[in-house]
Amino acid sequence: MSTSAGTVDPVTTVTPLDEARVRADFPILERDARGHRLAYLDTAATAQKPRRVIDAVSDFYRSTNANVHRGVHVLSEEATEAYDGARETVARFLNATSPDEIVFTSGTTGGINLVAQSWGRNNLWAGDEILVTTLEHHSNIVPWQLVAREKGAVLRVTPLLADGSIDLEAYRTLLGPRTRVVALGHASNVLGTVLPVAEMTAMAHAVGAIVVVDGAQSAPHFPVDLQALGCDFFAFSGHKLYGPTGIGALYGRRDLLEQMAPWQGGGGMIAQVTWAETTWAPPPARFEAGTPPIAEAVGLAAAVEYLVGLGMESIGIHERELTGYLSEQLQGVEGLTVYGTAPGRIGVASFRLADVHPHDLATVLDTEGVAVRAGHHCAQPLMEHLGVNATVRASLGLYSTRTDVDQLVGALEAARKRFAR
Repeated sequence: MSTSAGTVDPVTTVTPLDEARVRADFPILERDARGHRLAYLDTAATAQKPRRVIDAVSDFYRSTNANVHRGVHVLSEEATEAYDGARETVARFLNATSPDEIVFTSGTTGGINLVAQSWGRNNLWAGDEILVTTLEHHSNIVPWQLVAREKGAVLRVTPLLADGSIDLEAYRTLLGPRTRVVALGHASNVLGTVLPVAEMTAMAHAVGAIVVVDGAQSAPHFPVDLQALGCDFFAFSGHKLYGPTGIGALYGRRDLLEQMAPWQGGGGMIAQVTWAETTWAPPPARFEAGTPPIAEAVGLAAAVEYLVGLGMESIGIHERELTGYLSEQLQGVEGLTVYGTAPGRIGVASFRLADVHPHDLATVLDTEGVAVRAGHHCAQPLMEHLGVNATVRASLGLYSTRTDVDQLVGALEAARKRFAR
C-alpha cells in the first residue's frame, strides 16, 4: 500500500525496475551527445518518451486520425473512443471518482490558469487571501497574481525551514477566515521538497479554502491518490510524465467544476447557441473549447499505461535510491554547494560550483555529454530566498542510472579543474 507522498508500506512486495530494459524503451538514449554517451539529467524540464508513446501517436495519425464527437463515420467513432478512453485512463491513474472530473488542458500551466480565471474571477473579492508557498513555480504564482490584481485579493506566502521543508507552523498561522485559495506545489522543481499535501489540505479546508495542487513534479515520480490527498484541483503536464508535449490534465472536484463558467468559448463546449444566449455543456466538455489535442491524449494514455505497467511504487523506490546516491556523490565535489536537504525529496539536485556562473558550468557539462538545466527554473522568488540568481539543476527520471550520476560527477570534477586554472 502506497501513500500520497510516495512512501511505500514495508509489507508490500515491489518488483525492482530492470534498468537495462527500461533504458532500451527510450530510443533517444541510444544517441550520443558531443561525442559522449548521453547522460540525460533534465527530466524535470521534460521527460524523454518511451517507444510505446511514440508509436501510439504515430499509429493514431497513420490509422485513426479524425475529429472527435459528433462524427458518425468510422474514423471519428474510433478517434472518439480513443480520446474518451484516455480520459478514463487518467482518471484511474489519479484515483479520481469519475472521468468527468478530468479536463484535458495544454499542461500544468493551462490547468492552473483555468482555475484562476474560471473559479477565481467569480469567487474572489477585495481583501480575500490567496496563500502560496516559497517553493512555487511561476505557473502557480503568476496566474494568482493576475486574478488578485483584478479582484483586489491579496497574495500571501508560506516560508521555508532551513532544509527547504515547508514551515507548517507558519502555514497554520497564515491560514485564516480570509483565506479563499491555497495553491501548493506537490513537489519542488528546484529543491525536490515534497509537501505534506493531505495535511495541508485538511488545514485549508478547516478555514473554508479550496486547495489547488501543482502536480507537475509529483505525478511522474510516485503514486498520487486524489482521494487520499483531498485537494480540490490537481494539475499535471503530459510531457513531464513521459507523454507528448502540448497536453496535460486538470482534476477538479465535480461539484466545483459544475459551478464554474468556461474561460474560453467555441465549438464543443456549448449546449445550445442562439443570438440571444448561449448555454454550456456539462464538465469536462465545458472547459475544452475547440478541437482537442486528440493524438496527444492518446499518447498521454500510452504514457500512463507504460508507467502503470512498470509500477509507480517501483519507480518511486528506484528514484529514491538513486536520489540518495546522487546526493552522496555531489557531497564529494569540492566547492559545490547543493540547495535543499529536506527528507523524502524527489530526484532533483540544484547546485552551484564556487564562483562559476551556472550557465557556464552547464555549458561545460554539455561538452561531456551531460544534459542539465541552468537558470532560475521559473522559480525566481525561491532563488531570491536562496540568495542566488540561478543554479544548475540535475534531475532524474525512471530511466536514470548510477552511470548517469557518475558521468555528471566526473564532468563536474573536470569543470572544477578547468575553472580553477
